[in-house]
Amino acid sequence: MQRHFRDRAEAGRLLASKLKSYAKKSDVLVLGLPRGGVPVAFEIAKTLNAPLDIWLVRKLGVPGNKELAMGAIGMGDVRVMNKEIVKSLKVSDEAIARVVDQEKQELERRDRAYRGDRPIPDPRDRAIILVDDGIATGSTLFAALTSLRQHHPASIAVATPIIPPSLCKKLRREVDKVAYLLQPDPFHFIGFWYDDFSSTPDRVVCDLLDRSVSLTSIP
Repeated sequence: MQRHFRDRAEAGRLLASKLKSYAKKSDVLVLGLPRGGVPVAFEIAKTLNAPLDIWLVRKLGVPGNKELAMGAIGMGDVRVMNKEIVKSLKVSDEAIARVVDQEKQELERRDRAYRGDRPIPDPRDRAIILVDDGIATGSTLFAALTSLRQHHPASIAVATPIIPPSLCKKLRREVDKVAYLLQPDPFHFIGFWYDDFSSTPDRVVCDLLDRSVSLTSIP
C-alpha cells in the first residue's frame, strides 16, 4: 500500500526533492493553482529559493454535479472543454454559458482577494513550475497550461504529488518536465492520499503569498 501524505505542506516538501535542478536559478517562477496547490507550491518555492505566485483557473462543474469537471477557464479568457463529458451528459450551450459566467466572477474575485495591488507575474522567458495538490482529470491543469503559453515562458514543468499513470503519460507530451510522487492505480481520488485534505481558505493563500515575499521577490 502506497503511503498517504500527512498534508499538503508535507507533500510539497517531498515534491521539492524532485526539482533540485531548478534550485537558486534566477529565471525560475513557481506558480500555485489556488487554492489547494498553493501550500504545496509554497514549500517548493521555499526549498528552491524561487519566487512564488498564483495562476488562476476555475473548474467548470457539470450542473447538478459540480465535482465532475466538464472543462475549465483560465486567465486571458481561456476555455478548455471536455467534449466527451459535455456530449455524454447532454449539457446545453445555455447551461455551459451560465456556469462559465459564474466561474468568471469567482476567478475575478480571487484575483482581487489574493493578489491585491501586486501585479500579475510575467512568465515570459521564465522557467515555470506549475503546481497543484493533485491531478485527477486534468481539465483545470490544461486550462492553466493554455493560458500560460500565451505568455511565452521559456519552459514549463508541472509538479504534483499525485497523478494517474494515463494522464502522466499524456502530460509528458505537453510540457518539459512532470514531477510527481505517486502514480497510483487505481487512482481513487486526490483526497484519498492525504491524511488532511481539508479545504484551503482564502486567508491561508494570502498568508502564504505574503510570507513568500519575505523569502524572495519576483523581478
